[in-house]
Amino acid sequence: MFRSGRFVAEHLDSVAPEQVQPNGVDLTLDAVFEQVSPGRIGTDGKEIGDREEIDADDGVYHLPPGGYVVRYADLIRIPEDHIGFLYPRSSLLRNSCMLDTAVWDAGYVGRGEGLLEVYHDIELEAGARIAQLVLAEADHEGTYEGSYHGENIE
Repeated sequence: MFRSGRFVAEHLDSVAPEQVQPNGVDLTLDAVFEQVSPGRIGTDGKEIGDREEIDADDGVYHLPPGGYVVRYADLIRIPEDHIGFLYPRSSLLRNSCMLDTAVWDAGYVGRGEGLLEVYHDIELEAGARIAQLVLAEADHEGTYEGSYHGENIE
């Protein structure tokens, strides 16, 4: 069963009222990066390619078509007995953009990242709502303790 937006909001820090939706919470844009070197995913581990942060012009990112890594500004805590799914806001889709994400396991804490696919030039303002986090109850064993636990927490 998916949880209400109010429940989801209880597991994020400093959520503005306009971020809370009936079935989830909108996540906001913190930063945009372009990957500049190859990464590697093997049977013996992984290596994330180097990235360069894209400069925002007066708080606005001007993005031509391509693939970008976005970091969300919101600190998330996925509660035990739950799983997190992140979906793009429809405004992104209607502007020829897609946001790809992975499952967020129970116990994950951090400011996550996603892959923004841009198919037509777009301007994104820092702090804009770009994704919606939903939580569902889930049976599982253990909680997340992987290498991304606590990511982007300064």
